[in-house]
Amino acid sequence: MTFRNIKKNPTPFDEDTLYDHAVKVLGRRMRTVAELKRLMRSRVESGEHGEAKIDRVIARLKEQRYLNDTSYANSYARLRQENQSLGKRRVRQDLIQKGVHAEVIAKTLDAAYEDINEEELARRHLERKRVAKPTNEKESARVMRLLMRAGFSTSVIFKILKKWVVDDEALAALEFMDNDGPESSNGNG
Repeated sequence: MTFRNIKKNPTPFDEDTLYDHAVKVLGRRMRTVAELKRLMRSRVESGEHGEAKIDRVIARLKEQRYLNDTSYANSYARLRQENQSLGKRRVRQDLIQKGVHAEVIAKTLDAAYEDINEEELARRHLERKRVAKPTNEKESARVMRLLMRAGFSTSVIFKILKKWVVDDEALAALEFMDNDGPESSNGNG
């Protein structure tokens, strides 16, 4: 692989070229305002002048309805719920990571998960992942970790495990792990 064709410092885009670049980026897939700003920063000069260009392009895109964090959050929550069967916590975490404001996330998730039975959604997630009924404590812990990563609360996870008639000793060990173990300090519990 040759490195001759790679430019170290490409010339900064003017405002019209930056707008065209942003439209092309949005044409590939939806993005949040924060994601688009991050992508555009490498295409403009650093400093106030570059940030002003980015802000004008963002304002223009919002005015033309090419860029809207609320519609992005609605679509993202709906798709993650329907296609991947993810819980509310996981979707919230993903949207925060993508730079959506907390108020928009709260409104969106309250509306998206209003009529959803979280236990049924968790069961769909397990079916999608083809998870079999756990037969011992180790497999029960694996199911619990899987559902925690998918954004489900411990109360829903324990309901599912109890309905699967998992041994009470295994449930007690999992509850102990949830309260005192390393997973209780990661912010997902």
